[in-house]
Amino acid sequence: MELYDKYYSQIFGYVLRRTANIVIAQDVTSQTFIKALDNLGHFQWRGVPFSSWLFKIASNEIANNYNKQKRRQRLITNSYRDMAGANPSRETELAQAEETLIQHEEFVTIHQSIAKLPLKYQEVISLRYFEHKQIKEIGETLGKSEGTVKSLLHRALKKLRVLME
Repeated sequence: MELYDKYYSQIFGYVLRRTANIVIAQDVTSQTFIKALDNLGHFQWRGVPFSSWLFKIASNEIANNYNKQKRRQRLITNSYRDMAGANPSRETELAQAEETLIQHEEFVTIHQSIAKLPLKYQEVISLRYFEHKQIKEIGETLGKSEGTVKSLLHRALKKLRVLME
């Protein structure tokens, strides 16, 4: 699994910065490599780095996870209403554990603001500023032209500034 060893840290870091949750990042990263392995025969070298293909799979898995979480959250909200007061110490324990995972307040503030942006803006910001990808590579990863990536990045930063004011 040379590819796994070579790219795991990059993909995990990207997913963690996008999700801000270690457990979700581990799950999404695992799913990314499973999908990559399952579809390795479909990868065609067209001058696009292999890592761009992996980042694209990871971005899709993040979006899938986000959609699953939204559906799950609706179910959980209804369940919590039914279980209110059942075990407050466990609820407190879970809240403290989650709080421990998020140690840097500035990162959390930025992440929350980024999370409010549409997914297309989240992707370009994460790839450019957290993964330090060049515009060309972002375009290859997302299947967009360099001009489109620059435009998305410009709009994303503009919207992010407004959210953080």
